[in-house]
Amino acid sequence: MTDIAAGPGRGKVMNMKTMTCKQMGGPCDAPFRGNKADEVIKAQDKHLKEVVAQGDETHQSALESMQDRWKHPVSGMGWYRRTKRAFAALPED
Repeated sequence: MTDIAAGPGRGKVMNMKTMTCKQMGGPCDAPFRGNKADEVIKAQDKHLKEVVAQGDETHQSALESMQDRWKHPVSGMGWYRRTKRAFAALPED
């Protein structure tokens, strides 16, 4: 699927891709759409925080892994690079 960007550079076609929570190391198939890997990574981070705050224990270990990546950014770069490569390899929606 393609979306038309709003704001500066309006009219530029943006190609969307979808990754799931599970594809990024989480336990579920919740989909996250974005033009860039960083967008889906941020969406998954938000998802993990929200569902754990609501009492979902199945996401707890994924949330802890995400928090560790923020606390230890150098060692977390391996996950980040793998996720960006996986996103780049996905077909467009």
